[in-house]
Amino acid sequence: MKIIIQEPPQNEEESIIFNVRCISDNISRAINLIKSPDCLTVYINEEAFMLSVTDIFYVESVDLKTFVYAQKAVYRSKLKLYEIEEALSTGDFIRISKQVIVNVKKIKSVSPAGDSRFQAVLVNGERVIISRQYVPILKQRFGL
Repeated sequence: MKIIIQEPPQNEEESIIFNVRCISDNISRAINLIKSPDCLTVYINEEAFMLSVTDIFYVESVDLKTFVYAQKAVYRSKLKLYEIEEALSTGDFIRISKQVIVNVKKIKSVSPAGDSRFQAVLVNGERVIISRQYVPILKQRFGL
C-alpha cells in the first residue's frame, strides 16, 4: 500500500481520499479514527476543560447526570450519555451497560462476574461491570 501526503493550496479545504478496492477492517478503523473527536468539553463546578478523548477511562450516567472519569479527576458533562456515545462511537469506546461507556484502550483485563456478566479491570485499578446484554459486543471487540 502506498501512502501519499500532500499539502492543499492555501484556499482549499483539507480532505482525505482513500483509493481502495474494498474497505478492509484496517481502512474502516482508520476512517473511524479520523471521524472521532479529539477532545470533549467537560466541567468541574462551572469551570470548563477540554479533555482529550484518549484520557477518558469511562463515562457514566447517574441520576440523569453524566460523569466523565479520567486518571485523576471526575468531570461532569452537559451532554447526555447517548450523545457522548454517538460522538465517541467511531473510536475506542463501547457501551457496557445502560449507564456506562468504556474506553477499551483503558481495559487491563476482563473476567466473568457471574450471572452471565463480566467485570473489566481498568489500567487505573477501577472495576466496571459489563451487563450480559453487552457481553457479546465486548467478546467481539476482544476476539473472545
